[in-house]
Amino acid sequence: MAFTITMLSWSALEFPGRMPDELDRVREAVRWGTDYLLKASTSLPDALYVQVGDSIVDHKCWQRPEDMDTPRTAYKVTPSNPGSEVAAETAAAFAAASLVFKKIDRDYSKTLLRTAKMAFTFANENRGNYNDSLPSVVCPFYCSHSGYHDELLWGSAWLYKATRNSSYLDFARSVLIDDDCDTFSWDNKLPGARVLLSRVSLGLVVRVQNFHWWKGAERFACSILPESPTVSVKYTPGGLMYKMKGSNLQYVTSSTFLLSTYARYLKFSDRTFKCGSLVVTPILLRKQAKKQVDYILGENPKRMSYMVGFGDRFPRHIHHRASSLPSIQQTSAPIGCNEGFTSLNSPDPNPNILTGAIVGGPDLSDEFEDNRHNFAQSEPATYINAALIGPLSYLAVKFPS
Repeated sequence: MAFTITMLSWSALEFPGRMPDELDRVREAVRWGTDYLLKASTSLPDALYVQVGDSIVDHKCWQRPEDMDTPRTAYKVTPSNPGSEVAAETAAAFAAASLVFKKIDRDYSKTLLRTAKMAFTFANENRGNYNDSLPSVVCPFYCSHSGYHDELLWGSAWLYKATRNSSYLDFARSVLIDDDCDTFSWDNKLPGARVLLSRVSLGLVVRVQNFHWWKGAERFACSILPESPTVSVKYTPGGLMYKMKGSNLQYVTSSTFLLSTYARYLKFSDRTFKCGSLVVTPILLRKQAKKQVDYILGENPKRMSYMVGFGDRFPRHIHHRASSLPSIQQTSAPIGCNEGFTSLNSPDPNPNILTGAIVGGPDLSDEFEDNRHNFAQSEPATYINAALIGPLSYLAVKFPS
């Protein structure tokens, strides 16, 4: 959820003029998330609440949200049982959102920024892996594979952007992560942090000598551009970037966001860069972003839109409880934990269309099984959607050739 809010906020900050009719809705979605995160942060600096409900128990039930009767146990990270990944990401979400509301709700913005600082201090001073503190809660569904240093870098980058306090920039410079990564996701923030910080080293904020975050941002771009000699991700025959089997479109939308954002940075700084002999221009990055977005929306071998409710052909059997079960208006009687599996196993289309949701998407061969049991392909997630808001807004306005 925190990554979702950070990406929604970044979209609103990066592309506000390109979504004038939707900006209020984005702000509403951001506030919905930050209101919840604020409630989860009321015990800082002693604790940060990070999950409600037992993942294992919840996955054994197929119920509507109105009928959920599984235990609502609240789990927290503390100084003695730390979770730097989730705490630093929560700090990033608050810091990013504070900028969204800075000019329209100053008191709320100040509250968000104050809590961002507390969450970041909590994450940094009580360093430890989320997995180690809450292993049975976090895994196997949301294990952190990248560790917490990328989140510390990400959180400090957002706090620098929100405060312009050089101490956060100094902290970012001190977080030594030598590795490159071709994946930007809720788990690994390294490419996102480098793109965000590249605004500084490109001189779009204030030039910082001898520290070139743009180099890391450009190596990331080279690792995902199909024409690049150093490309490390795969592409389907139809042209979709393919990173992993589980919910692959999350990596497509997040990478496309970074390509869209960095294209703007290059344009404003009047720069190009090279991947070997390939000259990368803002137009090239935009074209690649557009190819990925167009694929998601239906320009693919299956002629399938992977955004539910968009176009004539889209997934009808998505892995989503409330979408697959009869609505409470249709069936007011509670649906029990096991009773709901009748709907999960039904061959019928979902009775409720989850309009706008983006599912996990096709496999490496461009094949897609519209089946609720195939959750790797048919499950939607907020972090898939949140990263696409920016590219959609970016592409909605004509780019000069």
